[in-house]
Amino acid sequence: MATFTIAALYKFVDLPDYESLQQPLLALCNAQQVKGTLLLAREGINGTIAGSAQGIAAVLAYLRGDPRLRTLEHKESWSDEMPFYRMKVKLKREIVTMGVPDLDAQRLAGAYVAPQEWNALIQDPDVVVVDVRNDYEVSIGSFSGAVNPHTASFSEFPDWVREQAAEGGVLEKKRKVAMFCTGGIRCEKSTAYLRSQGYDEVYHLQGGILKYLETVPAEESLWQGQCFVFDERVSVGHGLEPGEYELCRACRLPLSAADKASEHYLEGISCPHCHDQHTEEQKRRFAERQKQVELARQRRQRHIGARLDRDAVKGASLAGHGGSGGG
Repeated sequence: MATFTIAALYKFVDLPDYESLQQPLLALCNAQQVKGTLLLAREGINGTIAGSAQGIAAVLAYLRGDPRLRTLEHKESWSDEMPFYRMKVKLKREIVTMGVPDLDAQRLAGAYVAPQEWNALIQDPDVVVVDVRNDYEVSIGSFSGAVNPHTASFSEFPDWVREQAAEGGVLEKKRKVAMFCTGGIRCEKSTAYLRSQGYDEVYHLQGGILKYLETVPAEESLWQGQCFVFDERVSVGHGLEPGEYELCRACRLPLSAADKASEHYLEGISCPHCHDQHTEEQKRRFAERQKQVELARQRRQRHIGARLDRDAVKGASLAGHGGSGGG
């Protein structure tokens, strides 16, 4: 039986007093021995936390005690190990960074499409289907026929939209756009941005890829490959079964079996994606960290360097991923 409950959550809502919410929330999480990261901003809350079932329930009840967060939804998954090492409550300008001031995702977000109705929508020839995740996420799986914007971070998305709305772009004269992301939060903002640019028919996958993989049978699925997630599983497939990918601890990119067979792969030090991207000093530090990981492994202890540090993942949005949530 799994020991820890993992809750991924987000909500776009006006929180002008978000700074004053930080310390009481952090104190409660620590008192309940809940760990993870929560982001607070004027536009809402986003994050993933883990702890006992009772501890998670206490934190969620506390949050929903604020009338503005009464309808806060969360997604749960479970783990035999605590996936986080500490609790952080951070103050941010945005709960998912796009860099567009005053974009009201709460009011402007596009229309939700349930997973059971998604296949029919994206097979409509009049619909442009856009994967709003980052390039390294798209590289291991996406929906058949979806457009990859090839962004390194979500903040590049507005520039991509402007480029593709111009003559010859995939969005030129297209008014019907369907978007998807890991757990839904990036779609809230990306669809809001498109609507702010004059696009009338904008849709997004409710619950994100994770909800689709959880609810749509594999034999009916249009998903190809695996879905990158921002926790120790690295990737999941249909039924949210853990996938085959592992993480390069040097560049934080997902690695396939072929990547690990490469001459450029040294566990914890380099991979085909980053072998020529780091200095010798950085590689020495990575090698020392890997040595400590191996020693901890021999002692049957956990080492902080052996787990995914969400904050270090390039361009990643939080919750965006986690146990069944975000991104």
